[in-house]
Parts: sequence; C-alpha cells; structure tokens
Amino acid sequence: MISLTDNAAIHLQQLLHNKEAPEGAGLRIRVEKGGCAGWQYTMKVEEPKLEDRIFSHLGVNVIVDPESLVLLDNSQIDYLDQLNDSGFRVINPNSARSCGCGTSFEPKAA
Repeated sequence: MISLTDNAAIHLQQLLHNKEAPEGAGLRIRVEKGGCAGWQYTMKVEEPKLEDRIFSHLGVNVIVDPESLVLLDNSQIDYLDQLNDSGFRVINPNSARSCGCGTSFEPKAA
C-alpha cells in the first residue's frame, strides 16, 4: 500500500488540473536502477495500465507498477514546499539509506 498526505494530494490535484490530465490519470511513481544510492524514483503524470496498482486519496491517484511496488510498499508520498527545494517526496520504510537529494536510495537487505 502507498499512502498520500493531504498536502501531497492537494498539490497533485493542482498538478493534474494544470496539465489538463484525463480522468483517472495520476502520479506514476517508478523505481529504476540508478542514482547515487543504487535505485532512483521517477515520477510523472500518466494514465494507469492494466497491471498497475492504484492508490487513491482525496480524489487523486498514485499509480505504481508491480515491480516498483516491491520496493515502495508501505511508503508515504508527501509534498514539501521549501525555499530551495519543493516537490513530491517518498518516505520509504524499505530504504536503508538515501542520497542527499532524496531521489535515490539503497533498499534494506532482504
């Protein structure tokens, strides 16, 4: 399961509206090899595919493919609005460590 904070959901609602996203579209979160810690998060607005898992909160969707869900399960998506760095952030309990920028991580050993 992936959860979304209220703040993240509100910002996602605005993003989907500004991009004129189709009904059912949401924030796709993927985990791919790369980044300074071994795995990195990628995010984009997209429509779900048949194999995806969809997690909803306050009328918006987070879309995750089955392979990424293994490394994202029980994560929370938040939105930080800071002077020098704003955007969606993944709070991932499956991460042993993260890089300084917060976009890549090393998973905990199985």
